[in-house]
Amino acid sequence: MDKEQALETFQLGPFTAPRLWTGLWQLSSNAWGSASVSKVRQAMGRHVEAGYTAFADHYGSAELIFGQFRAGLESPGVVLGATKWCVFKPFEISTETVEAAVRQRMERMRTDRVDLLQFHWQDYNDPAYLTVIDVLTQLKARGLIAAIGLCNFDSARTDEICTRFPSTIVSNQVQFSLIDTRPLHGMADVCTKHGVKLLTYGTLCGGFLADKWIGAPEPDPYSGTLNPSQRKYLDMIVKAWGTWALFQELLSALRGIGDRHGGLSVSNVATRWVLDHPAVGAVIIGARLGCSEYPDDNARVFGVVLSAEDRQAIGGVLERSNGAWLVETIGDCGAEYR
Repeated sequence: MDKEQALETFQLGPFTAPRLWTGLWQLSSNAWGSASVSKVRQAMGRHVEAGYTAFADHYGSAELIFGQFRAGLESPGVVLGATKWCVFKPFEISTETVEAAVRQRMERMRTDRVDLLQFHWQDYNDPAYLTVIDVLTQLKARGLIAAIGLCNFDSARTDEICTRFPSTIVSNQVQFSLIDTRPLHGMADVCTKHGVKLLTYGTLCGGFLADKWIGAPEPDPYSGTLNPSQRKYLDMIVKAWGTWALFQELLSALRGIGDRHGGLSVSNVATRWVLDHPAVGAVIIGARLGCSEYPDDNARVFGVVLSAEDRQAIGGVLERSNGAWLVETIGDCGAEYR
């Protein structure tokens, strides 16, 4: 990161965190491409040196690799690790079972506390998620967790939890991009009400919001050339949001804005647009560590101020899409996973 590019930060519970996080979900499968563990650790080190000190979404072996990396640092405390606990099936909820899940993550990440535990609950018909939050709050008081967040909770349940447990939840991780603006239809207001910050993923739509796709033909989702994220977001772009032709208009608009700001990339502009929403704390950008990563380009979003002309150019395309209706056709934040 160039010295001229001031790192943007925000307050997340006890942490002063950067506004760009590194997402580790691509370590969960070779479908995104793979690198040796040593190369992954080296890439993590480069990110930390560049100011990207927050890592999120520790699926599969990612917790283990991250734990090994952080344990080897001279100052492990400078790095924030956000992991998840996803509950998909009913289980016997007690202090012991919830604590066991937390301690498992502590062990895998080689830490004496979880920095940010992001909790996902699959079945809203079972209100036991409130009991879990209560236990997590107790574990936080005991020092096993530094901060509690949610993952893919909808507006109603986020409001319910934050009302029942005031000043407890610091974040909710949700999908938010120029294509998926569902957080603007209720979730942002709930976050503002309770002082919760959004940690957003899918902000670059699996890499589709990038210069390389300008003028490109619509890809075949069954060709085998797309990774899992790209197949997911292509489906959203052309089936839920609009058409590939309209998406090309959006890319062209973002390219024009980037040119007006000294050659910012399409990804830079798309990221800046999300970061500019007050409820957003950070954007989580997935990286194929050791294979494909863009920390220098990503850093260019810092300090960018989108003008009224820029926002009008973006809005003119979004108004012709189905984006405003996704909260009805797909459902509120996280509905696609339930």
